[in-house]
Amino acid sequence: MCDRRKSAMMRIYRDIRFSSDKRPYKSHVSAWWSRAGLEKTSGGGYYMHISPDEVLIAAGVYMPEREQLLAIRGYLAVHHAEVRRLLNDRRLRRSMESFTGVPLTRPPKGFSKDHPAMDLLLCRQWGVEATLGPKAAVQNDLAIEVIRRFRLAAPLVNALNTPLLASIEKKRRPLFGL
Repeated sequence: MCDRRKSAMMRIYRDIRFSSDKRPYKSHVSAWWSRAGLEKTSGGGYYMHISPDEVLIAAGVYMPEREQLLAIRGYLAVHHAEVRRLLNDRRLRRSMESFTGVPLTRPPKGFSKDHPAMDLLLCRQWGVEATLGPKAAVQNDLAIEVIRRFRLAAPLVNALNTPLLASIEKKRRPLFGL
């Protein structure tokens, strides 16, 4: 069985092959936790990094693969009211802000420009984030604070993972046709 704690940490060095900035090391330490079954994909999960400038806590879907992006958009087209309710949860909004990245300028292929969820469908990533000051990294209650925010964001991450888990189940073939 894989120890998920070992797979959460990200490497400390940057890939400098195609960069004009050749400084070899990242200035932050980061970790990404994903749902079981979505470890090797870019499904929804939880992210944290600590740098000299900030402590960033985030949850959601960031840079999904093409098929996953289409699956999430299909889910949002049908369940947009539920996702909006999760994004606008009062307790979550007090602790974290929404992020959507740079939205598309035109409706994605296959979706009507008049769709009631068009603001969500134009996005390529969905989630929430909180930025804490650098002093938060040395506070005794940092872990408690991170876990509290992750728990508040869990319903949103679960909703965004719903269509991805369904597609994984379709790909699995039963053993011996059973």
